[in-house]
Amino acid sequence: MLFPTGIFAIFFAVVFLGHWSLVRFRPAWHKPFLLAANLAFYAFWSVELCAALLLVGAWTWGIGLLAGRGRSRAWLWTGIAGTLAWLFYFKYTNFFLQEVVGRLDWLGLGPMPLLDIVLPVGVSFYVFQAISYMVDAYEGAAEPEPSPLNVLVYLTFFPHLAAGPIVRAARFLPQLHAPPDRFRIPVAMACILILGGLFKKVVIASELATGIVDPVFRDPAAHGALDILLASYGYTIQIFCDFSAYSDMAIGFAALLGYHFPKNFDQPFRAVTLSEFWRRWHISLSTWLRDYVYIRCFGGNRGNVGLALMATMVLGGIWHGAAWTFVLWGVIHGVALWIERALGGNAAPVTTAGRLLRWFVTFHIVVIAFVLFRAHDMAGFWAMMAGLVQFDLPNESITWRLLALTLLGLSFHFWPADLRERTERALRRLPPLALGALCGVALLLILLAGPEGVAPFIYFQF
Repeated sequence: MLFPTGIFAIFFAVVFLGHWSLVRFRPAWHKPFLLAANLAFYAFWSVELCAALLLVGAWTWGIGLLAGRGRSRAWLWTGIAGTLAWLFYFKYTNFFLQEVVGRLDWLGLGPMPLLDIVLPVGVSFYVFQAISYMVDAYEGAAEPEPSPLNVLVYLTFFPHLAAGPIVRAARFLPQLHAPPDRFRIPVAMACILILGGLFKKVVIASELATGIVDPVFRDPAAHGALDILLASYGYTIQIFCDFSAYSDMAIGFAALLGYHFPKNFDQPFRAVTLSEFWRRWHISLSTWLRDYVYIRCFGGNRGNVGLALMATMVLGGIWHGAAWTFVLWGVIHGVALWIERALGGNAAPVTTAGRLLRWFVTFHIVVIAFVLFRAHDMAGFWAMMAGLVQFDLPNESITWRLLALTLLGLSFHFWPADLRERTERALRRLPPLALGALCGVALLLILLAGPEGVAPFIYFQF
């Protein structure tokens, strides 16, 4: 079930009315209702995998009780290993069979038959949330939940279930300990996030995908250098608009139900260093990797910083998918961060020219890495790179509309950082009917401006 669809609008309307009715008249039933809604949302993809999701939730809850408050480190590691084994089976089994076992010719093993495994939507996200709960419960940052209901609602909450943000247990579980306040719904903020996300997804991301990104990446050899260059920039803008749109809409829908999610994007393409980029891009993942991998596993700045950075970013790449392109995407970021740290790149530039140069270098490292991220395989990546110097082929995909959308998506990163807050304050002054009418007009214009049909969000595959 996709956010920008009519079926989701009906689903959310039913959930919104049912949730707030139960909060007001039957408070004890609002969490079971939310759990049922979460599972109904997931069942649109697979009824069978709902049972798998519940199994992970029950496992997470049980480990939290057994390992909570430092009770048992052995149970904590058992819980983490079991959860990662679950992720490995669904996401990496075929990659392992094909790339590792299948290459052991000296053992007499030929090509290995691949298994028919269906990747559950959002499995990487809910597995990382499960790990954060177990670790936080063990360390005392989150209280072990005596009832499984809260843990299940936390893991399956439909706004973030399919593609994040990765919400920490210590931040979300306390919100479940009492019914939300129906008099403190941030309607204006939610409307800005939902409509803004809808615009980024439907108008910018979808148009760039169908107009230039998909055709060029499908067959780079048939396109000229300028087409390939615009497709590279276009995918960088597309993935930002697509993913940040989902995060914004998820935050908005959660807010309408009375729950708070943290910000997941903060104008990442204005970063002048790669470390700053990662403080602004997919914040819930980057902080998760920092806290649970870089610091806890590799010692952070107290250990071998270069090794820690490299290992963390490679693991971040593998988290995205079972392909060498994702591994090398992590390597690019790890090496770049390592070099930046060695050169003292976190020091603030002293001149405007210095800032521009650092921004230019940082942005193009990100763009090149995203070309690798989008390519189907390494051959596709090298075809894109080689195409940048093929000036004898026609450039037939470039249009003024695509150029304008690419520049518009980039411009978002240089608007005033507090623009949303100022807009929210202005909208809060409007009467409810005026706000509703304004949102209705904005929704209609977005739907008219976008292409027919809505593709799944990019991060659904992760």
